[in-house]
Amino acid sequence: MAYFLCFLVLGISTGTFAARSISRTSRGGNFQPGQIIFQEEFDNFNKNLWKYEINMNGGGNNEFQIYDRYNNNAYVRNGILFIRPTLTLYERYGGNYEKLYNGYLSLNGCTDEGGQNGQGCSRQGQYPNILPPVSSVRLRTKGTFSFRYGRVEVRARMPSGDWVWPAIWLLPEDWKYGGWPASGEIDIVESRGNRNLYLNGQNIGSELVGSTLHFGPRFPLNGHQYAHGEKNTARGQGFDRDFHIFEVIWTDNMIQFKIDRQVIKTINPPNGGFFELGRFPSSERNVWQGAENFRMAPFDQNFHFILNCAVGGDYFPPNSTPARPWGDRTAFLDFMNSKDQWYNTWNGEDAAMQIDYIRVYAI
Repeated sequence: MAYFLCFLVLGISTGTFAARSISRTSRGGNFQPGQIIFQEEFDNFNKNLWKYEINMNGGGNNEFQIYDRYNNNAYVRNGILFIRPTLTLYERYGGNYEKLYNGYLSLNGCTDEGGQNGQGCSRQGQYPNILPPVSSVRLRTKGTFSFRYGRVEVRARMPSGDWVWPAIWLLPEDWKYGGWPASGEIDIVESRGNRNLYLNGQNIGSELVGSTLHFGPRFPLNGHQYAHGEKNTARGQGFDRDFHIFEVIWTDNMIQFKIDRQVIKTINPPNGGFFELGRFPSSERNVWQGAENFRMAPFDQNFHFILNCAVGGDYFPPNSTPARPWGDRTAFLDFMNSKDQWYNTWNGEDAAMQIDYIRVYAI
């Protein structure tokens, strides 16, 4: 009875008990649902939060860019973060084609070797196999901020520029279940910069954005097709024309993507979790068996943010209209040789992904 009375007094003195959030962050702390747990308004370029990735490994998609600490490729102005690609020919070599075609490049502070033949950190150009023709930036919060479960809200404007590939996404902090895609990937938004790019009659350029989960027991098994949503604007009103709101609601039993407050995809994994959702062969080992939250694994761990603008690569289908201006064997050189076809579409800051803010709320 004494315990009961004490409980009542506590309830009277403090009001109703607030629910505790299931969200967690690498910074610790307890939260209530709706409480903001991460806020980046880009009042300045916080280099203690955003760390540069430095490599030229092609991102696993045969992309064309070098990621480095380029001031022209990432900067903050008037509360907006700009990330844009430029040409290595001008950014690094002052217009000297010989250095691009046959020079040697080694990246100081390289973060990831990877890439074709281990050429992610250094490589020798030897015509027609030239050095990567594009310079850009990829930022991440790995080691500075990660979280599990929450509502992410991003206000951003996609770039306009042929063969530009912007992305705002999340990767696992610790890769608990193994290499990609076993530990998962959450793509908040990605797009293509071409204003006029079509596949089967659909504009797949700047009038289309997509949000996707990537997951699978091992490479190349990937169930992304069961966890993908997308949205087209009206004709002539692409996502490069203005800012839009991109959201992810990530709970301990589902993940939902929204664009401008409209739901484009809800992923409710069945009792068998993402292994069942991905329809993987029963002969495959379920790497998520025994997970802390089996139904949501691999999306039951902390993830960190990545912001980048890539160029070229396999995200651009070979059967689009117009066709991509490169082949497989000498893609870098093909891209540079076709510069007159696309370079005039990289119109200053229109070719930049622009981010107004990123906020994460507890759920």
